[in-house]
Amino acid sequence: MNPSTELSPAGAVAAVPAPERASLAPLASRFAMIAVLIGLVVLASILYPGFLAPANLRDLLLQNTAVGIVALGMTFVIISGGFDLSVGATYALGATVSAGVAISTGSPVAGIVAAVLAGLVCGVANGILVARVGINPFVATLGSASVISGVAYLYSSSAPFIVSDADFKILARSSVAGVPTPILVLVVTFVIGGIALAMTRYGRNIYAVGGNHEAGWLSGLRVKDLTASVYVLTGVLAAFAGTIDASRLGVGQADVGANIALDAIAIVIVGGTSLRGGEGAVWRSAVGLLIFATLTNLFYSLNLSQNWQLIAKGTIVLLAVALDSWSRNRRS
Repeated sequence: MNPSTELSPAGAVAAVPAPERASLAPLASRFAMIAVLIGLVVLASILYPGFLAPANLRDLLLQNTAVGIVALGMTFVIISGGFDLSVGATYALGATVSAGVAISTGSPVAGIVAAVLAGLVCGVANGILVARVGINPFVATLGSASVISGVAYLYSSSAPFIVSDADFKILARSSVAGVPTPILVLVVTFVIGGIALAMTRYGRNIYAVGGNHEAGWLSGLRVKDLTASVYVLTGVLAAFAGTIDASRLGVGQADVGANIALDAIAIVIVGGTSLRGGEGAVWRSAVGLLIFATLTNLFYSLNLSQNWQLIAKGTIVLLAVALDSWSRNRRS
């Protein structure tokens, strides 16, 4: 019998070729989290009738704008085969610097620029440690997180910067054509990031570096520069996300963002980007962000404790990593 066909229970020949059937497994794995998201939305709509109300969806996105921007940068890092545990500290530094500089100069714009520059410095430092010095990304960014956090506390003298200037809150509380500015910023950054990763030479090179550093080097890629660039990008995005948080609250302080690194990593992994590098996409991180945002919104609407949220999120992350390992093992 032809190996590419199968007999049906009635004895007829099935019409699906074996190679096509084999290709369905990775396809299903790739889009599995979209099915999870749809299922969660349906469940949330049943348990919380107001879930799909425009006001609730707006609040859902607003509450997750900052972590979404951080997750975008983390997507590039993980696809390149790296890891960045310093984004929480950089986020806090961005919030602190933006508020502190806005107070001292009287210019909210100067505060945002200073925060982004601070994030740039943090990203460059991480890039040098990982790409040039050769320190393991986990160790390098764990150490830099402590240093960056210490700098934020020293700069603020361990006290919050309270900004009274109403213009400082425009970034987080204004809107464009009825769309809140933070949501617009989130969408624009994801679109630009998605295009850069999927449709440019730079993005293709990031995939190549994450898939195999040595092969990328042998093919002529500037592996060290490419590796360093994703940490720079992540540092800038994390600091900018911190400015959005400070603008929303009108306060910049060094103790924010404690869980944002783990949340961002979880979003990227749940979306389907592989921890082993070389595989993933910005749209997957968008799906992961919506899954976590939906879960959080549903838990709050049902008045479930933070403890159950942690259990549910942790379980989803473990399942996502297990799915990634299973998919990789099937292809190897």
